[in-house]
Amino acid sequence: MNASHRLRVVVTGATGNVGTSLVRALSRDPDVGSVLGLARRLPDLTLPGVAWHRADLSRPDSEQVLGDLLAGADAVVHLAWRFQPTHDPVVTWRSNVEGSMRVFDAVRAAGVPALVHASSVGAYSPGPKQEPGVDEGWPTHGWPDAAYCREKAYLERVLDTFELRNPGIRVVRMRPGFLFKETSASEQRRIFGGTHLPGMLIRPDLLPLVPDLDGLRFQVLHTDDAAEAYRLAVTGDARGPFNLAADTVTDARALGELLDARVVRAPVPVVRAALATAWHARAVPASPHLFDAVLRLPVMDCTRAREVLGWRPRYSASEALTAFLSGAVRGSGEPTAPMAGSRWS
Repeated sequence: MNASHRLRVVVTGATGNVGTSLVRALSRDPDVGSVLGLARRLPDLTLPGVAWHRADLSRPDSEQVLGDLLAGADAVVHLAWRFQPTHDPVVTWRSNVEGSMRVFDAVRAAGVPALVHASSVGAYSPGPKQEPGVDEGWPTHGWPDAAYCREKAYLERVLDTFELRNPGIRVVRMRPGFLFKETSASEQRRIFGGTHLPGMLIRPDLLPLVPDLDGLRFQVLHTDDAAEAYRLAVTGDARGPFNLAADTVTDARALGELLDARVVRAPVPVVRAALATAWHARAVPASPHLFDAVLRLPVMDCTRAREVLGWRPRYSASEALTAFLSGAVRGSGEPTAPMAGSRWS
């Protein structure tokens, strides 16, 4: 990079879990001159070199708004994602898929040289649960019954075409595991547990049992570590997809040790039926379709991120999960609408 040129970076979804960590990381980077954070609702968050602008990607006219905001940008990091409502996948499709396509088109029209897109382990087709895991060449067809996976996988196909048609644009796809930090706990509790689940109930001493389910092996990562990978992608010259996860795989035994709880074998059909009943009754927002997907997600090999990006996670999987549990009990959050902290709301 030219030593006299400092990067101008635009981040969509900048007020969410990854966004709040990333804008902080970028604001500290001497190679970054300015950051423009885009969100549906403006935050009460002041950081050096960071400005904010309102943008609702689900609106058909958002591409015109983006055209002005992206002019002169050196990189766009697309993080914006809507998890709810799980009972109305048309709403999430319009925001997540159609909104992402508007971002991609605006990047092309504005001549932005780099696009970093937040994909997910959820984009992967079912695969092996054992190490060393799958690399970035594993099929990305998702689990079609889960809206989240279906949307992430569809955007992988969109980016395949985008890269073919725009070879001059450097495209990076991040495929992280489950992302946790202390200040994401309140948001994630609301997304997956609902507003009726008090954070104070998510305490190790109140969770005496951990169900041991077939397929319950997954990877997590501290959000700040994910943000560091995004920062490296923005300021470097890497292309292509990258798996991101902490060094160890989390299973029922690891959860039992973390929570000091007894691990008990449980039949998947019984647990799924209970979740499906609660979801259909709208008692919880997490769908049984996403539960199905989690049990089928492959374990990822993150060698490429280490070798190409020079990325190393600072936090272990247990440290990321411990941070989340601490945040849930404390009602931790951020001064942004999606990340507002509260034990109850």
